[in-house]
Amino acid sequence: MTLAIPRADVKKPAKDLIKRFNNLRGILDAKIEELQEVEGIGSVTPVALKIIRATATLYLQQSSENRCNANEHETLVAFWRMKIGALSNEVFEVGYLGSDLRFLRDGVERLEEGTVDRAAVYPRKVVESALKRGATGLIFAHNHPNGHVQPSEQDKLLTRALVLAAETVSLKIVDHLIVSTDESFSFRKAGIL
Repeated sequence: MTLAIPRADVKKPAKDLIKRFNNLRGILDAKIEELQEVEGIGSVTPVALKIIRATATLYLQQSSENRCNANEHETLVAFWRMKIGALSNEVFEVGYLGSDLRFLRDGVERLEEGTVDRAAVYPRKVVESALKRGATGLIFAHNHPNGHVQPSEQDKLLTRALVLAAETVSLKIVDHLIVSTDESFSFRKAGIL
């Protein structure tokens, strides 16, 4: 905060942020307007905090691309919880994998962004994107803004449709994750995939 509020004591605003949002994650996930409501924050600090969050997310993505094997479940969950878990609208992302089950370079794409309770996903679009990138495997991830990560019937139907579409062109589906800020659900671990 000292970079965003030069020549000022930032202890009180920092303590007020933690008091209001509970922890660093809560602060980084908060909306700009909510951050600006805290006395002493102004208009620059929320933007700086959003830059920090975006940088951390990019760091996790690039670290995952370089090191993360698709079988490293906890790393994948942590990555997607950070990236999309706190969003207020449902989004659907795809991780594109090479034959070694590692992310391809820039191997995560947000295919759809929806409303608070759904995002329209088209299996054809998923398969086309995977083939263009030369992927051999896929991981799907979407968030549930309400915090409940149990899959809906629509989530299960979509997953089956995606698996069928992918199998027709020999793409391997490694997992489908549903995340929120605090929880996750794995179709693979649940035996649904």
